[in-house]
Amino acid sequence: MNELRERIEMKQDRRKIYYDKNRKQVFYSPGDKVWVTSHPISNKFKRKTSKFAPRRDGPYIILTQRSPTTYEIASPSDPSTSLGTYHTSALRSYSRNMEADTPLHPIRKRGRPPKLNFPFSPGTNRLPDNSNSVSLPRRRRSQRGRMYLDVNDISRMPEDLNIFKDLERLDLSNNQITVLPNNIVSNLSKLSTLILSYNKLQCIQVDSLLGLKSLRILSLQGNDISMIPDGAFRELVSITHIALGANPLYCDCNLRWLSEWIKQDYIEPGIARCAEPRSMKDKLVLTAASDGFVCTGKPEAEVLAKCDACYTFPCQNGATCKPKPLRDYECICAPGYHGAKCEYVIDACYGNPCENGGTCKVLEAGRFSCHCPAGYEGDRCETNIDDCVDNKCENNATCVDLIEEYECRCNPGYTGNYCEKKINFCSKEFNPCKNGATCIDENYSYSCACSLGFTGENCTININDCLDHLCQNGGTCIDGINTYRCQCQDGFSGAFCELENMVDLLYPQTSPCQHHDCKHGVCFMPSNAKDYICKCSQGFTGKRCEFLTSINFHDGSYVELDPLHTKPDAKVSITFATEQSYGVMLYNGESQHLAVELFRGRIRVSYDVGNYPVSTMFSYETVSDGNPHTVELMLMKKNFTMRVDNGTSRTIVNEGVKEYLEVSSPLYIGGVSEEVASSALRQWHLRNTSSFDGCIKDVRLNGKLLDFMIARKQQRVAPGCSELEENKPCKEHLCKKGKCVPLDKSSYECQCRKGWSGEHCDQELFVSAPTCQKEQYREFLEENGCRSTKMIKMANCVGSCGDQCCRPQRIKRRSVRMICHEHSHQTNTIVSSLKPNVKTGQFWRGVEWKVGYQPIPVSIMQFGMEAEGMRKKKAWVTSSISL
Repeated sequence: MNELRERIEMKQDRRKIYYDKNRKQVFYSPGDKVWVTSHPISNKFKRKTSKFAPRRDGPYIILTQRSPTTYEIASPSDPSTSLGTYHTSALRSYSRNMEADTPLHPIRKRGRPPKLNFPFSPGTNRLPDNSNSVSLPRRRRSQRGRMYLDVNDISRMPEDLNIFKDLERLDLSNNQITVLPNNIVSNLSKLSTLILSYNKLQCIQVDSLLGLKSLRILSLQGNDISMIPDGAFRELVSITHIALGANPLYCDCNLRWLSEWIKQDYIEPGIARCAEPRSMKDKLVLTAASDGFVCTGKPEAEVLAKCDACYTFPCQNGATCKPKPLRDYECICAPGYHGAKCEYVIDACYGNPCENGGTCKVLEAGRFSCHCPAGYEGDRCETNIDDCVDNKCENNATCVDLIEEYECRCNPGYTGNYCEKKINFCSKEFNPCKNGATCIDENYSYSCACSLGFTGENCTININDCLDHLCQNGGTCIDGINTYRCQCQDGFSGAFCELENMVDLLYPQTSPCQHHDCKHGVCFMPSNAKDYICKCSQGFTGKRCEFLTSINFHDGSYVELDPLHTKPDAKVSITFATEQSYGVMLYNGESQHLAVELFRGRIRVSYDVGNYPVSTMFSYETVSDGNPHTVELMLMKKNFTMRVDNGTSRTIVNEGVKEYLEVSSPLYIGGVSEEVASSALRQWHLRNTSSFDGCIKDVRLNGKLLDFMIARKQQRVAPGCSELEENKPCKEHLCKKGKCVPLDKSSYECQCRKGWSGEHCDQELFVSAPTCQKEQYREFLEENGCRSTKMIKMANCVGSCGDQCCRPQRIKRRSVRMICHEHSHQTNTIVSSLKPNVKTGQFWRGVEWKVGYQPIPVSIMQFGMEAEGMRKKKAWVTSSISL
């Protein structure tokens, strides 16, 4: 027995020796860096849970050695404060490789990665568009799929949360969120924990939590929720715990479903209590009987308004309230009212025409007066008291009157509040000359000697070297500094685009579009067509694109026309589109006037035939939404009528002795010149003289479409209104014997007449009797190396019986200019039909040139050059024309 005991003790001793040899104790000195892997053993931290001391925190520094195996540590940022005492088994030596994989966390904080520092400012709700804009620490594997946005003063749910499809935990607690919108987290199918506690939530929409089929924990603790719609939790199939405590729940029949839903699996721990009605006050939602959830009356308006902003009827004067997301609303005003709540009447005082704080008072329909505050006078309180009566300006400075003060406008060479200081020109402190110019002091002024290529008082203007450029053949001049360059069109080259490519010289074009007469568009030759058509550039109309009917306006634009004739009456129609709230649309005025402008998004009309005071009217409709609108204006003596978009017509009368608007000054469209703008503002004809900014598709004067090409002046306008151009695929269709039917905005099909078929209805199916008709076409006349200088319009006789019974009935002879190779001498005669005849005979053609003519080679014709021994001659050619 003793021998057995001795063997056991010897075996235990060997094991202890073996263990001590393998356990090599590490010794640290004060100041060494270490990692911490477990909890402190000092009394200061004994009551804290494991969440307050995560595994592998740090690095930290050794403060002191408390015993052979324990050390006191501190943070490197505050080495004087102890963070606790640790056993050597809880410490690990510092390693840079370990630091690269482990974030630095304060030891006294909870064991999660630090809160993500997303750039939310108070009141904003968007996550960053570029992840590189946020510096995120590397997370430990156990923290992946988690986002902590708590205590960030976020007022709205971030709109881009759905992009984080792998998110498993989302913490938005302790913010200012008031509403949980529909489908805000619908893509977060992996989310298992959603914390929205201690916000200001008042409303949960019925589809707010759609898509959260993996959600297990939902915390809505400490909000202001009174009602939750039935079905709001219908997709929470994995829920195990829901926190609804500290919410003023209104437990009527509309919340009975929540109590029954909780009781199914007891997922609410019995904390949520009812706040109202009185019969249910302070009862637990979990344990309250279902039959106690009854509706005995309407909840208070404050409760119902939490999810319906329109419930309190905020809109006035018969307006319709339209709910919007995030507990917002919009008032759709009845005709004649405006304002956020439709609280204001649209009358002559709309927009408050009185200045300087004056009060507008309606006298009668279309007329008003202004009651001015102290210090102002005038019809619109526009006159200010002159504060320059006792001014202190020196050195002949000009006093400028301001509101209850004045300003001294100094003469050249002086500065200061009262122009009491003389300026030291050309010093380091004051040298206004730019772009390398030399400053020259001239005592009370200065001048600048500009470098080459610059001009202006301070040499800030680049001289336009393109004013006298030498660019040829349609080349575009591009200005530089004291030089320019020519940007050539296709087919030309050289410093001044003076050289034409040899390919164009050797192979001149013979297309029918070579000599087209399209004014503002491009020539287009459809397939299988004999003649060309003109495709107009934007803004132009007409067969040859000769009329400009649509133009684009911007800052400083206007069109000047002849005066508007108002006897016996006048009608003006304008179709336009704009997104700007201000701008002149039409103005014709001297002392009498008609002014039509955009003011705060509505159309303002000022009409005065000479009967004081002026009559004013505003449209009920707002027209600054970018969509096309049409305004119709009718002047009949002192009566003025306006109608917008075929709506209700409205009329004002400038009552008085005078009958007609009599103005001899130009009519302006889309803006006014600077001189006219100054006069119109001074006489209160216009409230704002900025130009119309947008597109005017067409203007009709007394029913006739206005051609802007005949305007007296066009100032900074551009042709076309692309956003208003209608797509008309049948406008230039190729259907011969049929009707064009649009299929969509860009294509069409041909519906053929009886007896015709084919894509363009140009193939005859069956004809009961022979037919003969004229077929017109254009082509160059070419015979024996000679060619006409332009395309000749001719015709053929065609019919179902062929050319045995179809022949021309009449022909016409005319002179055609031809160009030929040198020393050719023949006489050409060409006969084609003017009118078909279904009789016997054949279509024929002959060629002959008169002796003695010296033709010119075709290649010379392209440039109009004369060569020795070559000259242009005339030849008589018989060809068809249309009668």
